Amino acid sequence: TWEKLLLAARAIVAVENPKDVCIISARTYGQRAVLKFASYTGALPIAGRFTPGAFTNHVIQDKFREPRLLIAIDPALDHQAIRETAYTNIPVIALCNTDSLPNFVDIGIPCNNKGIKSIGCIVWMLAREVLRMRGTLSRQLKWEVMV
Repeated sequence: TWEKLLLAARAIVAVENPKDVCIISARTYGQRAVLKFASYTGALPIAGRFTPGAFTNHVIQDKFREPRLLIAIDPALDHQAIRETAYTNIPVIALCNTDSLPNFVDIGIPCNNKGIKSIGCIVWMLAREVLRMRGTLSRQLKWEVMV
């Protein structure tokens, strides 16, 4: 799990503009983690229902987004967003449980994506590693942000 988390953090840091990273959760337990990750890393959050066509349909101007990387909390519930990223060749990082389908997922982080505390812990560790790799957070200091 730690190696996959570091690989995912490297992929997130490789995107130059933090606003080009989109993190999504249709699961209610993951929405708080999505909003906190976005506030600390500068990513674009989609907490709640995903509007179909938001990555592929240029006609809906107010909801259209073109991210360079998608982070999904639950591949089963966020399947519409993951499928649209496959059409537009956007890489996907997903928190995968044993029952998650790995279709169209490029980096799968094996963890429990059903519990609120496990989602919060994994997203917290991912945000901390992203900030450390960007150089905004020192490795010698403890990150005082609560999970």
